[in-house]
Amino acid sequence: MNGPLARISRITDARTRRISSYDRTGTNMDCVTVPPGGAHVVAEIAGSGCITHMWFTMWSEVDTLIRSHCLLRIYWDGADEPSVEAPIGEFFGNAWGENYLFSSLPLVCGPRDGRAMTSYWPMAFRQGARVEVVNQSEATLDRLYFYVDYEEREVAADEGYFHAQYRQELTNSHAPDGEGDAMPPVIPNQSDAGNYVFLDAAGQGHYVGVNLYVESPTPLWYGEGDDMFRIDGEEYPYSLHGTGTEDYFNTAWSPEYEFQHPYFGLARVPGREPGLAEGWTKRDYHFWWLGRTHCYRFHMEDPVRFRSSLRASLEHGHANTLSLMLRSVAYWYQSAPVAAGSVIPPVAERQPMPPIIDQDIHHWRDTWMKQNPGDAWGNNWRTKS
Repeated sequence: MNGPLARISRITDARTRRISSYDRTGTNMDCVTVPPGGAHVVAEIAGSGCITHMWFTMWSEVDTLIRSHCLLRIYWDGADEPSVEAPIGEFFGNAWGENYLFSSLPLVCGPRDGRAMTSYWPMAFRQGARVEVVNQSEATLDRLYFYVDYEEREVAADEGYFHAQYRQELTNSHAPDGEGDAMPPVIPNQSDAGNYVFLDAAGQGHYVGVNLYVESPTPLWYGEGDDMFRIDGEEYPYSLHGTGTEDYFNTAWSPEYEFQHPYFGLARVPGREPGLAEGWTKRDYHFWWLGRTHCYRFHMEDPVRFRSSLRASLEHGHANTLSLMLRSVAYWYQSAPVAAGSVIPPVAERQPMPPIIDQDIHHWRDTWMKQNPGDAWGNNWRTKS
């Protein structure tokens, strides 16, 4: 039997420890402040052990997108480069500076309104650990609250080091003439060239999941892109090749509603969100897949193992025929700590895409109607006065 219930009954010699932001004076100002461009070392731990739980919440009086403008960095065994590097909101499961509820086994954004960010990923280390939050905003991070719970213990030889890699890309369609079609042209695609790469890792380890954040500028279905896992530099056909974006996330038939399982789901979909970023309203989300979707998949029972390298990717639409704004955080364990390899643009390039409102949709529809036959229902409106 695997899973946390299989381990919870074991008695060990580990010692439980915590580092938190509690007020050392004994009053109730249990937070720290991080200035613009500053960093705060949340935890500095010596020796060997394992982080078992982290919890954060944060607030800025000025910057409503502060969780996307601050980075979480974690270093193992005195390394100069972080093995975990991602915007803190995107790492825990809330993107675009939004607050919404997200519930999975390893990561949770809980009440109130998803603002309590929790990780249960086990993070072992042998020669120390350092956790820090970097404020890349032009505004002050007025309040940062945190817990880091860990065990002091020996680390088994087969325990890997936790890693997380952030990436984002505004994809370009390879077939712009067909992008607006409800069923774009079927183009053969027999490689991962042009795919959205959400993990590129070198060394030995296993991949354990991803949070994928999609912004779609049209109501068209954003999926149909196959997942491809290129293990140890293999050539096409790859050992793991899927059948479509929603299929990889253990869903089917182009879903557009929320579903949250401990291992997979849709935490946020257009028109179902409890909280909205500034400039958005409920009615902006009533056009199928237009807008923002958060998909997640965690390989808790089926990690993807690799010996020398792993390149994990998704087509953006079949054969990469869709233009989308994609962001992701991929999670994996590796036999030795290495740099996260995150591709993190400056804050100005990490902003959410502008909202597309109903007037834009009418323009999009008008253009489509002018370019297509007007008798879809047998009533040729073009010939009528």
